[in-house]
Amino acid sequence: MLCQITDRPPPGSQRPCAARSLSDFMCINPYSRLSPFLELESTREGNHHMSKSFIGIDVSKNNLDVHILPEALSFSYPYEPKTIKALIKKLKSFTPELIVMEATGGYEVGIGVALAGAGLNVAIVNPRQVRDYARALGKLAKTDKIDAYIIARFAQDVKPESRTQLTLKEFELKSLVARRQQLIDMRSAEKNRLSRASVAQVKNGIQKIIRVLDAQIKAIDDDLHNEIKNNPVWHKKLELITSFNGVGDNTAHMLLFSLPELGNLNRQQIAALVGLAPFNRDSGMMKGKRTIVGGRANIRRALHMPTLSAATRWNKTLGEFYCRLIAKGKKHSVALTACMRKLLITLNAMVKNNEPYNPKLCKITVDN
Repeated sequence: MLCQITDRPPPGSQRPCAARSLSDFMCINPYSRLSPFLELESTREGNHHMSKSFIGIDVSKNNLDVHILPEALSFSYPYEPKTIKALIKKLKSFTPELIVMEATGGYEVGIGVALAGAGLNVAIVNPRQVRDYARALGKLAKTDKIDAYIIARFAQDVKPESRTQLTLKEFELKSLVARRQQLIDMRSAEKNRLSRASVAQVKNGIQKIIRVLDAQIKAIDDDLHNEIKNNPVWHKKLELITSFNGVGDNTAHMLLFSLPELGNLNRQQIAALVGLAPFNRDSGMMKGKRTIVGGRANIRRALHMPTLSAATRWNKTLGEFYCRLIAKGKKHSVALTACMRKLLITLNAMVKNNEPYNPKLCKITVDN
């Protein structure tokens, strides 16, 4: 244990002792479950600062725990539709500069859509980032109230970029796209079982399940087609994306609703967001291999087959780029990942410039 006592007057000095804050006498133990910084909470909610606030919300299935800085206010609301309006009204009174939440497997979507719809800046971040930040502060204890405080500190210090949140309709269609992929996986598993089944009763049962899955997949495809057809913005984006040979409607649906940032970011940002940007791993004399890290696995999965077909059959520019990488000794998976990054950057440029595919644009993307 190390006790910090600063500005101690020398023995015999007549200088009056300066007033000290409690933090001057705070004992620091880096292994303690207690925070190494002092938490002071105001109990008077009306004492708002004139400066803009940073708000952290810890989202769980039943509750929303909120912490506001620099006012140091904390409170909790039930996670119910009727209380969200009251929460938004209260948060607006603080003129928040940024509201940050962690991605919690879907629970954050409802409150995120509501806050964005009210005109508030919202950032949904990876929980690992917040947890690493908490460890850096020495905050080892974990409760919903503490988590809300840490998220607010993260918002205040790191200031993650707020991005446009999905509307309720876009979230519904994103859920349909995700459900379609689940049904595809289930159908593939049933077809594999059917190929190995030898008992007639088992085969009949599997075939019934496959027919049910086929019907549900078709129903989702019809719903997506109708919704996109009736929305000019989505329909235009779909036409742009599918103008690239090898990219079909299903891949376009995934990009539309699971990657709404497409066309709004630059080439480096969109590649890093999806997890297709290689990062250095160097330290001193050690030169590690550049590898991709994190990102949206569902988008990479959706782009795999279009990239494979484009690099091997449909797109001359990507095909030549792939062959050059193989000739240099790159592995197939490495070359294909590089082609996938080029495909994503090309699609991003097409949507940003509002122009369909043309070979010149693809060549510029590949050469840079």
